[in-house]
Amino acid sequence: MKKILVTGAIGQIGSELVTALRQRYGADKVVATDIRMPNDKELRDGGPFEFLDVTDSNHITRVMSMYEIGTIYHLAAVLSAIGESRPNIAWQINMNGLYHVLEAARQYKCQIFFPSSIGAFGPSTPQDSTPQDTIQRPETIYGVTKVAGELLCDYYYRRFNLDTRGVRFPGLISYVAEPGGGTTDYSVSIFYEAIRHQKFTCYLRPNTFLDMMYMPDALRAMIELMEADGARLVHRNAFNVTAMSFNPEQLAAEIRKHLPGFTMEYEIDPVRQAIADSWPNSMDDSAARMEWGWKPQFDLSAMTADMLKEISRKLQGEIKITH
Repeated sequence: MKKILVTGAIGQIGSELVTALRQRYGADKVVATDIRMPNDKELRDGGPFEFLDVTDSNHITRVMSMYEIGTIYHLAAVLSAIGESRPNIAWQINMNGLYHVLEAARQYKCQIFFPSSIGAFGPSTPQDSTPQDTIQRPETIYGVTKVAGELLCDYYYRRFNLDTRGVRFPGLISYVAEPGGGTTDYSVSIFYEAIRHQKFTCYLRPNTFLDMMYMPDALRAMIELMEADGARLVHRNAFNVTAMSFNPEQLAAEIRKHLPGFTMEYEIDPVRQAIADSWPNSMDDSAARMEWGWKPQFDLSAMTADMLKEISRKLQGEIKITH
């Protein structure tokens, strides 16, 4: 088996994906890379780790030449809220980085995974049960780079027969990595604040519905898509995938089932609210279900219970969770 390369390995998705891949295929088969060294000892020492700046094509080819890479999970990216404050950096990393990785994959004949996002949609997109194939006119630099990335991956498949695959992720919820500057990060921060202080100030309006997914489902979606029979894939890139849709009030109500004293206030961030308003309330992921058998395992209730249990354990039981 050839090795797997993960860019952006210290990020929210990457830090957990590397662990999942090493458990599945063997620690020596997964090369984690990032522009800084991880603090996590398991990530750093649990298998190969290399410094890699995706905006420098020489860094990519250097690592590729050191290892026999057959698959790349390209996760290095600037997220939505940070991207709006630094659009030039977002373009350099999200677009130039992807181009360099695609060129390296073409040179070394690799399979490549590229994650897109609900950010690839815009206010003119149907907001409920957003179709797999629909209008995409995002209003953020993050969304623009995701749409362009989807198209670029499709181009490399058609033009060079490069095995490119990807999904459009909803907001991702995880207890492992701290929030990284995304619009949906409230759905992670709320759990930490609920356990630490039993209160939270939300930057989105109470009725803001967004598609969400628990990280174990997201990891499984990536791996299952990359292992799927390519002959069955019609879309290949940017499959809609989802697990649940909720608003901040519904999430708070679910948390109160475990922490009855939890309270939430609102202090709206106009930038992130505008971003959220331009994204779908829910996506239609029937293409993923049909073409490679996608099916989520966690709903809002199961995710909330697991998040509270795991974060409480992570924070060494700062507060007792009632059941």
